[in-house]
Amino acid sequence: MKVSAPADKRFRRAHASPARKHAWLRVSWPKVARAAVVIAIVLFGIYKATGPVLSARALTIGRITVAGNARMSRGEVLSLLEGLQGRSMVTVNLEEWRQRLLTSPWVAEAAIRRVFPGTVAVVVAERQPMGIARIGEQLYLLDERGGVIDEFGPNYAEFDLPIIDGLGVGPKAAGAGQPIDPARAALAVRLMSSLQARPDLAKRVSQIDVSDVRDAAVILRNDTTLVRVGEGQFAERIQSYVDLAPALKERIPSIDYVDLRFGERVYVRPQSSGGLKASGYR
Repeated sequence: MKVSAPADKRFRRAHASPARKHAWLRVSWPKVARAAVVIAIVLFGIYKATGPVLSARALTIGRITVAGNARMSRGEVLSLLEGLQGRSMVTVNLEEWRQRLLTSPWVAEAAIRRVFPGTVAVVVAERQPMGIARIGEQLYLLDERGGVIDEFGPNYAEFDLPIIDGLGVGPKAAGAGQPIDPARAALAVRLMSSLQARPDLAKRVSQIDVSDVRDAAVILRNDTTLVRVGEGQFAERIQSYVDLAPALKERIPSIDYVDLRFGERVYVRPQSSGGLKASGYR
């Protein structure tokens, strides 16, 4: 006798298809081509957008500010930077333009920085004239380090500075920018620097002679006496002469030079005298 078993509907025959082998090797070239076109369009858009951004007003130098200039006018500084305005704030080489500023004989140091949007800030440090060097038949402005700034002429007439002799370099060499004798220049610099705290004395110095690197000499305004002050204690020794001058000239009307290098002993040489006379002043 046949026995029929009811079919269980929970059981289903699997309808799984065999796996496709090496499907990753199959490439859809149309899709790759479309993707390449999309990437190219995006890159082209970025390129087209970058140009206007870099050339936008905010990234173009439209203004130059100048600070630190006293002797030089703003126009003189800007003339050294001719061509900088209108360049890209991003790509401009500011060091090259800083070097242009340093070509001026008046510029000791310079700094340039970007100030967004569209501004370049320039700060210069000028060389300070210390004296007027007399070299041969020529006169030159000397800075606070003993270097030649420029040839002295009518355009510098406002500078009321002492004449400095004995620097030991010819006029052609000075004009060509050759260094002056460093030891003699250093002596002149030390002398003038020592008078910075005594502007009353500094104004009275008319001439300085540094021919002897160990013995600076000065001549004061409205005085013909050569005052030898050695290589130190300049302000103190000049003040000593100022204090002693009335009494010295009362005793010796015509004085060739006064030597103040020996402490409390003051040596005075009268004009047309064959020797030195020691006085017990101080």
